[in-house]
Amino acid sequence: MSSTAHALTKLTAARVRLILERPFIGALVMHLPLEAASADWCDTIATDARSFYFNPRYVDKLDFAETQFVLAHCALHCALGHFARRAHRTLRRWDVACDNAVNLLLLDDGLKMPAGALAVTGYRGLSAEEIYPLIPAGGLERTLDVHAADLAGMKSSLSTTAGSWRRQDEQDSAAELTSIEESDTWDDAGNERAKGPRLARRPLEVQAGEREALAMKWRGRMAAARQHARQVGRLSASWTRLVDELIEPALPWRVLLARFMMSAARDDYSYQRLSRREGPAVMPRLATGEVDVCIAIDTSGSIQQSALAEFTAEVDSLKSQIRARVTVLACDERLDTCSPWTFQAWEPVSLPTTFSGGGGTTFVPVFEWIAGTQYRPDVLVYLTDAEGEFPSIAPDYPVIWLVKGKAGVPWGERIQLN
Repeated sequence: MSSTAHALTKLTAARVRLILERPFIGALVMHLPLEAASADWCDTIATDARSFYFNPRYVDKLDFAETQFVLAHCALHCALGHFARRAHRTLRRWDVACDNAVNLLLLDDGLKMPAGALAVTGYRGLSAEEIYPLIPAGGLERTLDVHAADLAGMKSSLSTTAGSWRRQDEQDSAAELTSIEESDTWDDAGNERAKGPRLARRPLEVQAGEREALAMKWRGRMAAARQHARQVGRLSASWTRLVDELIEPALPWRVLLARFMMSAARDDYSYQRLSRREGPAVMPRLATGEVDVCIAIDTSGSIQQSALAEFTAEVDSLKSQIRARVTVLACDERLDTCSPWTFQAWEPVSLPTTFSGGGGTTFVPVFEWIAGTQYRPDVLVYLTDAEGEFPSIAPDYPVIWLVKGKAGVPWGERIQLN
């Protein structure tokens, strides 16, 4: 039996065991077809939220319990929608945060983690978004798998995945011969050989427009897996709580908005030159400055005055805590003629009781206004029902959509306004 066939058999058996022993995770794993991958792009395992890719030689190194873990690891990445939640965050740090979040959940469920995988106990109970600011910017942590939904960052991911199985030249040569034999279905005489497993090519990147649709599909799969596990009486309280929070978030919008704004306002190091009286050296120092927050309000008639007043009060409260300067824009199909309104950190936010407009909805004018000025916000918060025309390209600053209703957004972070 070839290395690829042996690894495939092991993965299939591990998947069956997960279905029997952990029906919730097993049901998720079944949505990822198993595909052998060549070592030129997959050192260990990988997923693009459509398939589970594996390096046969890596799987051969795992014991049976670790094989179950790697299957569950990729499936949980997909179910949690990590491929669609990165937004403006740096890819490498985001991948490390996601690996910590997933691995800690699986360890708590009793699965055996392969050596070298990430699981910082101090991150237990935190989401990937909460872990991300805690990851050192210049760290050298290695992820267990290649997060292949982002092919733009695959080259850097390959250099930091766990384990390097290309150090042994003899094994590499054998793997290449296996790849040729299994992918070629014709012999020298022109007779068709028995078809065996082929090594998968590098997957296609998940495009921006596909991410939300694919994430919604995985949320539906997770809900179905929860229902199945409940029916057989094998769903733990921890998984129930996690799935319920993901399908119907329990956190109020105020808490989520505060997290994003606090993250944008966190202290950072500055290398700005000090006064000459301090000496000629330029040393890093912890500096705190004002945060520029841009607030955009959809005035097409979808946001009630009571919701606007509640939102304004919340922003005013947060502004006083993080020393934020707030710029407010009102827009329906065009910007309000009185926009923008600017409030310094010491000034209370006070908006007009009525706005001009009430017509159609397009979000483009707000982003065009920002692009046409030298103003660049640290974060843009857009209060809307999300039913309108979006810019085709996301800006290079973080955007939070505070949405009244059920409409989705093509990019940025979406927070449900109850």
